Amino acid sequence: MNSSRKLQVVSPVPADIDIANSVEPLHIAEIAKDLNLSPLHYDLYGKYKAKVLLSAFDELKDREDGYYVVVGGITPTPLGEGKSTTTVGLCQALGAYLDKKVVTCLRQPSQGPTFGIKGGAAGGGYSQVIPMDEFNLHLTGDIHAITASNNLLAAAIDTRIFHEASQSDKALFNRLCPVNKEGKRSFSDIMFRRLNKLGISKTIPEELTPEEVKKFARLDIDPDSITWRRVMDVNDRFLRKITVGQGPEEKGMTRETGFDISVASEIMAVLALTTSLGDMRERLGKMVIGNSKAGEPITADDLGVGGALTVLMKDAIHPTLMQTLEGTPVLVHAGPFANIAHGNSSIVADKIALKLVGPGGFVVTEAGFGSDIGTEKFMNIKCRYSGLTPQCAIVVATVRALKMHGGGPDVVAGRPLDRAYVSENVSLVEAGCVNLAKHIANTKAYGVNVVIAVNMFSTDSEAELNAVRKFSMDAGAFDAVICSHHAHGGKGAAEKQIEMYTQQGFSNLPICMSKTQYSFSHDASKKGAPTGFVLPIRDVRGSIGAGFIYPLVGTMSTMPGLPTRPCFYEIDIDTVTGKVRGLF
Repeated sequence: MNSSRKLQVVSPVPADIDIANSVEPLHIAEIAKDLNLSPLHYDLYGKYKAKVLLSAFDELKDREDGYYVVVGGITPTPLGEGKSTTTVGLCQALGAYLDKKVVTCLRQPSQGPTFGIKGGAAGGGYSQVIPMDEFNLHLTGDIHAITASNNLLAAAIDTRIFHEASQSDKALFNRLCPVNKEGKRSFSDIMFRRLNKLGISKTIPEELTPEEVKKFARLDIDPDSITWRRVMDVNDRFLRKITVGQGPEEKGMTRETGFDISVASEIMAVLALTTSLGDMRERLGKMVIGNSKAGEPITADDLGVGGALTVLMKDAIHPTLMQTLEGTPVLVHAGPFANIAHGNSSIVADKIALKLVGPGGFVVTEAGFGSDIGTEKFMNIKCRYSGLTPQCAIVVATVRALKMHGGGPDVVAGRPLDRAYVSENVSLVEAGCVNLAKHIANTKAYGVNVVIAVNMFSTDSEAELNAVRKFSMDAGAFDAVICSHHAHGGKGAAEKQIEMYTQQGFSNLPICMSKTQYSFSHDASKKGAPTGFVLPIRDVRGSIGAGFIYPLVGTMSTMPGLPTRPCFYEIDIDTVTGKVRGLF
């Protein structure tokens, strides 16, 4: 029996949180039952969330996959164009109205934008994931696990430098391999990874020569080469650059470093691209944190921490099952920063979902920001590692964004829209369609059908919407659909780094451009489809464990800052009912 439900919509559309609070979610066991998901293959996290275990995929591995659909967008305004809303609305239409097996696969939102400038990412209006407050906040703790893992590795780096600076080779070795109760020394399992890397085949510590002892025990990390930074899941501009080691116990061993936001951590990218617990263990161990003074890459396993990182991440590897307002299933997993990492939800969530829906069913997954960032990284990075191929790519467009690309005034979050965006101007829309055409061409280059979803707002005129639809078809789209799901639901140093990564054997990894989402170029003010520009590369960093190199383009920041009036001004709780207010 299908437990999906039809919504009673209200006009004008109430606030997102009010809509979310007006619907009592189904018990998550009902959602799991609709998917024929055995209770053996999920763990409950309260009444409305469950972790789907990787064993679900093993159980269904011989079943034929369903259809695979990716949702991207045109170059957005700072307000966003409703890509998550479109993704959720499409799935509600497929599941609640067309009675198809469908699973929505979404990233977990960061608390940075939730409390900062953009708000949550549960969709909007009558196309949302619920409970939306749980979706946008702690969920099942995956981002907290990433934060803890990342910072454990950061602590291990500085601690190792500290101890190597104050001990002889022999003393260091003796502490790394202490004498046990029987008076013998032994290597821990993880130490054999470093021994193998060094070409040392000996298994008994006492058999190592003084030269081998030094090679094994002394990582000799070059502090200036360290790329691993601490993280937290809050926008905090004052942590972008800090100095550690100022306590008297650190004996003057200060080092300048900084914080990134948690979703920019390589561990988040690893989670999104991993295919199994064993694969995640290998990827976490291979993460490169910097170089030795001799130029050799130093990994998490060299520091002896790869296994511990995996233990902290052992529950986070399982996707979280939730539901839409209309009772269709959602898998929420991973949330890599779209303009720093690859901006897509996890491979394991997609693979499990494709088996659960089976032949004739649909898995719809969202790719972050415009298709020049999210969809291209989905195709070039995620699909490369997953081996999956989508049958269709959706590009979300709005009249508002097209007017901006056609030369309209700046769109600024928190300010009322200029009159140009709320009154009919077909010529402005047509001028901005050059941006849409480029996204269609880029996406079609991957050999998939492209469908344009025009997210309609109440201020859009029929003539403007028809102009977008006609242009889309002329530009080679398979179809262009006007969508009202929000209101109706289912209805220089860079060159040195490149040379270093090449010497270390990482030159064959895919490139993941870290750039602004507001333009094809590095300059957010260049709208439409600019050409003839040169991308200025400020730095190049390696996510070796995740499996890509990411150049930082222009002024791209890995730790956002809060605006003057952050979203948290609106967020509070009803102390009588316990309901959250103000999330959107």
